[in-house]
Amino acid sequence: MIFVVGSINLDLIGRVGRLPAPGETVSGSDFSTAPGGKGANQALAARRAGSEVHMVGAVGNDAFAPEATALLAAGGVDLSRVRHVDTATGVALILVGGDAENMIAVVPGANGAVSVADAANAGMGEGDFVLLQNEIPLETVQAALKAARSVGAVSLLNLAPFGAELARIARDADILIVNEIEFDLLCRQAGLAGGDRAARMQAWVASTGRIVVVTLGADGVIAAAPDMALALPAMKIEPVDTVGAGDTFCGYLAQGLQAGLGLEQAIRRAGVAGSLACLKPGAQPAIPQAGEVGQALRGWKS
Repeated sequence: MIFVVGSINLDLIGRVGRLPAPGETVSGSDFSTAPGGKGANQALAARRAGSEVHMVGAVGNDAFAPEATALLAAGGVDLSRVRHVDTATGVALILVGGDAENMIAVVPGANGAVSVADAANAGMGEGDFVLLQNEIPLETVQAALKAARSVGAVSLLNLAPFGAELARIARDADILIVNEIEFDLLCRQAGLAGGDRAARMQAWVASTGRIVVVTLGADGVIAAAPDMALALPAMKIEPVDTVGAGDTFCGYLAQGLQAGLGLEQAIRRAGVAGSLACLKPGAQPAIPQAGEVGQALRGWKS
């Protein structure tokens, strides 16, 4: 099974003709709310991909909490490890521009209460997969990585949002998932040498013995492992909204690997899922079902 230790938010989404510059006010055309949070998004993606998923996190005792967890509950994600705490449920303030690009500010709220004890007592075991991000306290992420390694579970760490100290803990993850900007920041923080990104990826693998996966948006995905290097193209689409595409990729990748797919096959499937998530607005509402991904994958290959 898959354990996701991470954030649960309610997304507050405004649509604008273009994203504002610093200090600028622009007019919006639409407002909506949707369940979000990188942890919750990835948990729902892994569940829709086909795995049994346990969410480990926290929400407030407020009106936002039921809405923030509604799609997780409806989708069959186990929420027994989600605590209710006396602070506000986390929110993400999202602006989506006319070109489908977005800008996001996250107010953590209850996500800051996800504790070392929550991670250590999650109940993961040998052969399980543990999926992590960085919208909860850093010490909790570290505790989850340590707990996974101690029981023989496989850990996947999505280094988003990027911040200080991450190069140190990233080395403890079996599989590191980053976008191109985050990887370049990681290289600077970790002092990785190399003439180009592929060389720096190989340097990461050589120094850690682990896998790194770098997403490139419309340019696809590249990955490096001790025994292989991959470069896979992305599906050609006209995006409606890129919010949640990376989280969809992470959840589908974890599920594919947990189900026994090889790295290349799991990445290819996850990439298609992430592309499909760009065709609908919102984060969790846009995450595709496994059947949709399978159909698109077959059509794309043909």
